[in-house]
Amino acid sequence: MTQDKLARQFSVFLRWRPLTNDEVAGEITRGSQNQDTSLRAVSISAPAKRPWTSPPAFKGSFEPADDNQVLFDTIVASALPKVLNGASCNYFAYGHSGSGKTHTMIGYDYDSADRMGLCVAAARKLFESLSILNQEGSEHQLGVGFSLFEVRQKSAFDLLNRRTQCHIREGPDGKTHIRGPTEMLEGGKVRVQPIAQRSCWTYDSFKEEMRTSLGLRAVGSSSVHDQSSRTHAIITLEIINTALAEARQAVADRQSELVPVGAHATTVNIEEQTKGYIQTPDGGYALNPDYQINQERIDAAEAEKAKFEARVSAAEEHVAEVLGSHRSLGGKFVFVDLAGAEYQEEKGAPSQSLRGQTPQERQEGRQINTDLLALKEVIRAYASGQTRIPFRSSPLTMVLREHFLGSRNGSSAMIVTVSPSVDQYAATLNSLKFGSLVGVASV
Repeated sequence: MTQDKLARQFSVFLRWRPLTNDEVAGEITRGSQNQDTSLRAVSISAPAKRPWTSPPAFKGSFEPADDNQVLFDTIVASALPKVLNGASCNYFAYGHSGSGKTHTMIGYDYDSADRMGLCVAAARKLFESLSILNQEGSEHQLGVGFSLFEVRQKSAFDLLNRRTQCHIREGPDGKTHIRGPTEMLEGGKVRVQPIAQRSCWTYDSFKEEMRTSLGLRAVGSSSVHDQSSRTHAIITLEIINTALAEARQAVADRQSELVPVGAHATTVNIEEQTKGYIQTPDGGYALNPDYQINQERIDAAEAEKAKFEARVSAAEEHVAEVLGSHRSLGGKFVFVDLAGAEYQEEKGAPSQSLRGQTPQERQEGRQINTDLLALKEVIRAYASGQTRIPFRSSPLTMVLREHFLGSRNGSSAMIVTVSPSVDQYAATLNSLKFGSLVGVASV
């Protein structure tokens, strides 16, 4: 296996949640066994259900008694040194609604180690490590840049900016950009608000930002319960300092200054070309004999535009310089709490499994499935080292593009959360099949 292949390895883990008090139909019989030195196969069965066994695909399996602290120590803790060395590490929670994804990723108690989610536990450990680095006398204090947005259908919603709707676009640089509302500034300057990033210098300030922003997350009814998340939440914890925050703000300022200058250059070009040509009787165009295109005017506008473009480039280069000034800067933890999957089997009994859902929620369910299938193909292509990765397949995979491409020296993992209830056998089976497909492709 090549070094590049090793860098792209994607681990898949399985987590069984406990039975709830109202799940009285019985428990799925399950087992797992190691097929080689690193992966294990999982088998399930239940009365009147067809048994199923996966290929060797799962890096590990967690039982209902295993709390979030066990998962963090097994899956995430080993990635902390990588992030402190500037790498990006990505973690996904996949499963049907009510299987425990949000409990795993975010949790419901930010002070109890066994109940706080993986992203909160990672933030706490990150702040502890940064505190030690700051005591070593770094010129700028290191902190955590926190961002949280959700993807719903074809839009993103910034939860740190009052759930402002943002647009997902691919720029001329080939990168995906998430753009919020356009702000008009003095002097004709225009600023397009990006996804907000909060600079947090203490764990307590981070917890407060989390509590406030998560209260804005969208929920709706699903086949399991009526408070299921209908969005994919993407949480990013990036190591920053004041110099990096200021350098990035300078890029935004230079870009806002470029907008009116670039617009003026375009207007001048259009005006001169419009005056310099006339339409002929046959519908074509010919040079206007009564007007000479003022090329000097065009060149002057383009020169002014080039000057402002150079300022943007210089600001971007300064960001790169700041990132290179400390080994930890730019290191990231990325946690993705995927929306609950809806399965094809549910269509056979809409009066039961989809009871209570509005037509809009059913449409959202179809979009969620599209996103999750697209994510599966991206992971498989990424893990197998393919040169073409289908990031454009869905809005979700578009916004995750930079995180995947930035994690070559980091690590990535998916946690498949499932229910042990016999009533949820079909959903659990589909989640296991999804996880096994991803796991096999990552070998």
